Amino acid sequence: MQGDRGINGWSTPMSLWLGGRLCSAGYYLTRYNRSTIRPRRSMNQSTTTERVRWTTSDLELLPESSNRYEIIDGELFVTRAPHWKHQKASGKVYRALDAWSESSHLGEAVQTPGVIFSDADNVIPDVVWISNERLATGLDEAGHLAIAPELVVEVLSPGIQNERRDREAKLKLYAERGVQEYWILDWQLHQVEVYRRQQALLKLVHTLFANDVLTSPLLPGFQCPVDCLFL
Repeated sequence: MQGDRGINGWSTPMSLWLGGRLCSAGYYLTRYNRSTIRPRRSMNQSTTTERVRWTTSDLELLPESSNRYEIIDGELFVTRAPHWKHQKASGKVYRALDAWSESSHLGEAVQTPGVIFSDADNVIPDVVWISNERLATGLDEAGHLAIAPELVVEVLSPGIQNERRDREAKLKLYAERGVQEYWILDWQLHQVEVYRRQQALLKLVHTLFANDVLTSPLLPGFQCPVDCLFL
């Protein structure tokens, strides 16, 4: 369906602005520059408000753009194209993991893969590393990961909503789905938070700074000076 051009460049099918709210195909934006969009809530006969959960199929109704759409526990998170330094840090940690994978032949590193755990949990991490054994049975027919990779890396973007997504919503999701290790890179502070699996939870075990070296028990012999990720 051909869309019209709304406020702030959103191209949305059948959109209508009413009192600062964009109504479109049953969805709305409470503030169009926020990073979270929610489906419209419906009212039943007893005037009880219920939240409609987003699913993977709902993403087909959203406008095509450079935004990244992710669903975590039925909630839609929208991220705009990241900062230049965000993308540099993502690229550098990917190259370090990819170089180690090429030499060890133990697995593969990939940037921004689609990871579809379920219809209500559909995310696009900045970088993942997955072993050959898990990768052999881990892709769906569309080429997306349908199981947890051993390692997930997210580069933190500024803003409360982005921090909540990476440090709370995604941390919980990755723990529930079996991720073994989770790195959060902060390109502004030049630090890396390392979470490792302990008793079914991902626990913060290290906060590494520029003079430290990033290693992992998942990756024998892997070493990456933290400052090299943010040059």
